[in-house]
Amino acid sequence: MLRTRVLGPSERQPAPPVLKASLDLAARLPRLILEARRVSASVHGIHGRRRAGPGETFWQYRPLVTGEAASRIDWRRSARDGHLFVREREWEASHAIWLWIDRSASMGFSSSLAMASKVDRALVTGFALAETLVEGGERVGHLGLTRALASRRIVETLAQALMIDRKGETADLPPDAPLPRLADAIIITDGLSPAQSLAKRIATMASSGARGHILLIADPIEETFPFSGQAELFDLEDGLTLRVGDAGAWGEEYRRRLEAHREIIREACRKAGWTLTLHRTDRPASEGVLRIASLIAASRGGQGR
Repeated sequence: MLRTRVLGPSERQPAPPVLKASLDLAARLPRLILEARRVSASVHGIHGRRRAGPGETFWQYRPLVTGEAASRIDWRRSARDGHLFVREREWEASHAIWLWIDRSASMGFSSSLAMASKVDRALVTGFALAETLVEGGERVGHLGLTRALASRRIVETLAQALMIDRKGETADLPPDAPLPRLADAIIITDGLSPAQSLAKRIATMASSGARGHILLIADPIEETFPFSGQAELFDLEDGLTLRVGDAGAWGEEYRRRLEAHREIIREACRKAGWTLTLHRTDRPASEGVLRIASLIAASRGGQGR
């Protein structure tokens, strides 16, 4: 969980148990998808924006209105019962919502106080948000892996892309590129990469005016550091260890550094106009999903998109 120095990508050696857990992702995905769907179904009060307009996705049939051009008539549908119908397509805005889910080694951590590992909670939260947002009429994709889609199979699409993405198992930062101006980003991470590096990525992604939301996933032990006596700490990213003679006294300095680390991330979000939400793995996943979905719905309503 803690770094004494930052190693280059070629030097990093994730701890074997965490590496094995990441390789077992395919076995866990069916359960995580089911849990995500349960969480999505429990989230209420998020209103969609589905409406007719220019787009490629079929929405509904409606009766022809007097004065409309005959070219708009769907003759096959109209032939069924002798009435004239128009085939409407769903309005699609020129923006999308882009997920990025951190699956680096530190995300594999889970203490006895947690309901799930950080990576499992991140995946469930990401999948549930994708399904909730698509049901609300949004298009969702994963940065660097998929297109933004308004598909009823969005969860399966994301799961399949993540399962075969080996590079994502070591990446602890989102792609270093600006987002489209009308896009929204949802970055789900534990934020334990170097704070300045994450702050720079936020600034780059937001440089075009894109909005974003950071969901920090934290294990309760990472928050409280409830240890005393001698302790040995493992860095899951780099494979390093640190022996501490008096963990109780050392814990105060740890909490101070953690707060300073997060303040750098908060400041980057403030400058970019992004939001930052802390979600602990001893709390229900629905809390994080509802919070982010509500923030997106509020931002949509505020700008009439």
